Amino acid sequence: MNVNPASASQQQESVVQSMHELGALIRRVRKDQNLTQEDISGLAGLGNRFIIDLERGKETVQAQKVLDVLALLGLEVVIRKV
Repeated sequence: MNVNPASASQQQESVVQSMHELGALIRRVRKDQNLTQEDISGLAGLGNRFIIDLERGKETVQAQKVLDVLALLGLEVVIRKV
């Protein structure tokens, strides 16, 4: 199993304005990297239910765990004033 951000989605930046959009982005990047939800949960040390909830856009997921999954997928959060 190889987590390679270079093989992730061709899109370099995504604007995310909801948990639903974030979940969809995470699902797309995970699939682009040929990883299963079980792969991510195992690598991140999280339960599979958390990954399912995250990808479905559950609004009450723990922020640090979300950041951990993003980092695992080679993604980062950038906050910019609009």
